[in-house]
Amino acid sequence: MTDPQPTAQQFWETHYQKGARPWTGRPNAVLRQFAESLSAGTALDLGCSEGNTAVWLARRGWQVTGVDVSATAVERATAHAADAGVSDLTTFERRDLNQSFPEGRFGLVYALYLESPVALQRGQILRAAAAAVFPGGLLVVVQHGSAAPWSWNQDAKFPEPEAVLESIGLDLSEWHINFLGSPERELTGPGNMTATVKDIVLALRKK
Repeated sequence: MTDPQPTAQQFWETHYQKGARPWTGRPNAVLRQFAESLSAGTALDLGCSEGNTAVWLARRGWQVTGVDVSATAVERATAHAADAGVSDLTTFERRDLNQSFPEGRFGLVYALYLESPVALQRGQILRAAAAAVFPGGLLVVVQHGSAAPWSWNQDAKFPEPEAVLESIGLDLSEWHINFLGSPERELTGPGNMTATVKDIVLALRKK
C-alpha cells in the first residue's frame, strides 16, 4: 500500500520547517511593476510565504492581509512585519485556500506562484480572488510558464496565458485586461546556476 499524499498544510509546513527561508525583503518584481503606480489601499496576498511583497506594500501605506497554509510561514511573515515596523498595517493568517477564503473585498488581490505539487483547487481559488476585487481594483496572477533546470516540475506542461485566463471563468465584460502574456526573466538557482525562464502574467482591472 502506498503512503497517502500529504495535505497541503502538511507538505508546506514540512517545507518551511526543513529550513526554507525565502525572506529577501524585496517584493516580487512583477507585482511591483503593477503596484508601484497605485495609490495605497487594501490588498490581499494569497500564498504570502514569509511576507516579502506584503511587507513592501505595507511600507508604502497599504493595509495588507496575507494568508498561507503554513503556520511557520505565517509566523515568520508576522515577525518580518514587526521588524519593519508595519504590524499595524499587516494581518497574516494561516488558511487552507482549498477549504476557505478570506472575507472582504480589496483594491489589490494577487496570487504569486500559487502552485503546489499537492492538491490545489486553483481555478476555484482564483475565481474567489476575482470576486474579492472591488470595482476599480486590480487582480494580478503570476505563475510559472516554464521550468528551470533545477526545478521539481521538469515534466510539467505549461499552458498559454489565454488558457489560464479562460480557466478562471471570468465575465470579461466586467474586466479590463491590463496585461496578459508570458515575459521572460533571468533566474539564479543552486550553485549560482542561471537560466532564462518564463512567467505567465495576468493583470486585470475590475470595471
